[in-house]
Amino acid sequence: MSKEKNLIGIRARRIASNTTIYIILSVMAIIWLLPIAWLIISSLRLEPGAYTTYIMPKGYTLNNYTRLFTETDLFPFPRWYGNTLLVAVLSCIVTTFLTLMVAYTYSRLRFKARTKLMNMSLVLGMFPGFMSMIAIYHFLKAIGLTQSLAALVIVYSGGAALNYYVAKGFFDTIPRSLDEAAMLDGATRNGVFWKIILPTSRPIVIYTAITAFIAPWVDFIFASVIMKDNYQNYTVAVGLYKMIERENIFNYYTRFCAGAVLVAIPITILFISIQKYYVEGVTGGAVKG
Repeated sequence: MSKEKNLIGIRARRIASNTTIYIILSVMAIIWLLPIAWLIISSLRLEPGAYTTYIMPKGYTLNNYTRLFTETDLFPFPRWYGNTLLVAVLSCIVTTFLTLMVAYTYSRLRFKARTKLMNMSLVLGMFPGFMSMIAIYHFLKAIGLTQSLAALVIVYSGGAALNYYVAKGFFDTIPRSLDEAAMLDGATRNGVFWKIILPTSRPIVIYTAITAFIAPWVDFIFASVIMKDNYQNYTVAVGLYKMIERENIFNYYTRFCAGAVLVAIPITILFISIQKYYVEGVTGGAVKG
């Protein structure tokens, strides 16, 4: 009987512990979802203004979304959206390949300055990018690239090699026997990377591509500094901020919320559709054998 009572007590404590954990996680999820729900509700609000004395809108409308694409004289949202998409896609492509090539080099090749270069890259990658913002701006100005979308692609892709460590950790888990077997069959080191390693490294490729795509999509600091007053070349982050300046916030706040929802949709869909590969890329889930 005593053993049965002990087992019942252990089960009761486990149930209580699990219940407590579920309650805490549920509360955290609600807290996390509240701002998102509020943003969506505000984007559908009929009445203008940023501040109301009530929570739920008195009326709902989709005009806040349609007016983003129809009333573009003051705020050309479609142009900003296209600019952001173009910069994000190009930066994603360049950053992904640079990061993966550098990571593969550090993972597979052994050369004299390898350790020093790895350590230097790791240390430099720890510094926030905006510390070099003014220097980068003057450099771009000297070569005549300020206020251009090409400048943003260069800025977002320029430091790609400094973020090699996650991809390197993934490549380290891939057996070297794959490289050796391919090279015995006559493959070059370049061919091994493109034809053997990358096809077996889908998780880290997707992880790197997602992080490279998100960075320019949501960045505000570099885009605002580089573009200055070139209104047509703004990204959505800079453009939406203009909607909530003092002289615009009352009339454009609900449209700002609608724009924020539209900005979040591509990232959300992208992440949900390939989250499995994203997790595998972080955890280094390469196929061994």
